[in-house]
Amino acid sequence: MDEGSGVGVLDKAAAVLSALETSPLTLAGLVTATGLARPTAHRLAVALEHHRLVGRDLQGRFVLGTRLVELAGAAAEDPLLTTAGPILTRLRDITGESAQLFRRQGDIRICAAAVERPSGLRDTVPLGAQLSMTAGSAAQVLLAWEEPERLPRMLDGAAFTVAGLQQVRRRGWAQSVAEREPGVASVSAPVLSPNGRIIAAVSVSGPIERLTRQPGRLHAPAVMAAAERLSEVLRRTGGE
Repeated sequence: MDEGSGVGVLDKAAAVLSALETSPLTLAGLVTATGLARPTAHRLAVALEHHRLVGRDLQGRFVLGTRLVELAGAAAEDPLLTTAGPILTRLRDITGESAQLFRRQGDIRICAAAVERPSGLRDTVPLGAQLSMTAGSAAQVLLAWEEPERLPRMLDGAAFTVAGLQQVRRRGWAQSVAEREPGVASVSAPVLSPNGRIIAAVSVSGPIERLTRQPGRLHAPAVMAAAERLSEVLRRTGGE
């Protein structure tokens, strides 16, 4: 750690958050990354978890928490989140379905922004919701632009295959029908940085009765257009 601020507990908490910036960590990994004593690292991680600054993934490892997404949005420093609201609202109005923006965090994806269908049957995904990376069209998109050699180990228990993700990347969108939740279908497309790195996934979701079992036929063009508009924001602002 650096010289610090002079407030020891705050510096140690900051060290925990910094260690989790690149990947999920077990307690042992957190101890190694921060240099903190095991009891101290555990106490701080659990305290930060209480305030939702730290969370857990499906394997029980520590990850950055959903409260950080909310704080980033409130600070309005993220051009992607600042622009997402109006674009998702337009996407909802065009498709008539709920629209979301998902970001990957280790073995989970987090709903970073959402606009709900105003009435009728809908798929509600709360802001900050943590969903699996093994099912759903957004999960497919967030993995399809990963390095190919890393994919096989990420797909244990997934509802899709490497071949399926390659197809997603070729056509530029993904669809799912009852993958994540019975009765729900969705369509997603990638938000890409100027260098082609996957940043987020834009989605629409709703009941199969409306989206049908081929939801991409209905909504892929609109979802891709929304994702491209968000990608353009990153190009203009120089986002990575």
